[in-house]
Parts: sequence; structure tokens; C-alpha cells
Amino acid sequence: MELRSLAEKLNQLEEEQNPVWGKMSAQHMVEHLTTTLLLATGKVKVAVYTPDKQLAQMRAFLMSDRALPRGVVSPAIGSELPALRNESYDLAFAEFWKEYDRFETYYKENPEGKHVNPAFGVLNYDEWKQFMKKHFTHHFTQFALLPE
Repeated sequence: MELRSLAEKLNQLEEEQNPVWGKMSAQHMVEHLTTTLLLATGKVKVAVYTPDKQLAQMRAFLMSDRALPRGVVSPAIGSELPALRNESYDLAFAEFWKEYDRFETYYKENPEGKHVNPAFGVLNYDEWKQFMKKHFTHHFTQFALLPE
């Protein structure tokens, strides 16, 4: 599925929708996905948490068809939910789409751009798109926007 078509599944999410698993609220999930878009364009900087000797294995997983497992914890965030940064779900939703469009524009204007993903290292546009597909699918499954 093309990334934009996948991202549009988010339009089916409702503010009060509960996850099938995990502890994120709908707004937490939307803001979390937005953060990854901010990382992908370098608007937010983060370190690589994966040891160098494990990066090749992690990147092989990234480029595979294997799904992110339930319960996976971002090394940059940890297991506790961060504070919400938007005053409402609607603002979080609008921020997501603003940053999604910015992501696409950024890489059209900067086709050689590369930015750090905390688990997978420095990624280019195609690698970020692959990450976004895995990551969006993971969370859209969490909220029953996609079947398991």
C-alpha cells in the first residue's frame, strides 16, 4: 500500500477510541506518529540507541515484511507515555497532517536528505517510508483501523 493511502486510515480514528492493546490514547498515538515525521525531516533530533554492531540486523528487519511486534518500546521514549503536547485531539490530528505533508515536501526538495531514527540509525527517504509503513500499520492495528 502506498504510504499516503495508509496514512489516510488515520481519518477513521475517533477521539474516544480505545486501543485493542497497549496504553496509548488516540491522541497519544497521533502525536507519537507525528513525532516520527518530525524525526524523519530533522525537525526533532535524537540519538541512535542501537549499538553499531546490531544496526545491520535492525536495518534488515526494517526492510523486511515482518511487522513490529506488540509491546515494542521505542528506545527514545521508554515505557511511560509522554505528556500530550496538543490541547486537543483535533489539534493533534491537524498537526499530524501538517507534518505528513511537510515530510513529503521535504524529501521532494531534499531527495538526498537523511535523518536519525533511534532504533534503525540514519535513514534516507525510502527507508523512512518503509519505517512509516511499519510504524503506521503497527499503531493502526493497535486501534483496529487495520485488521491484525
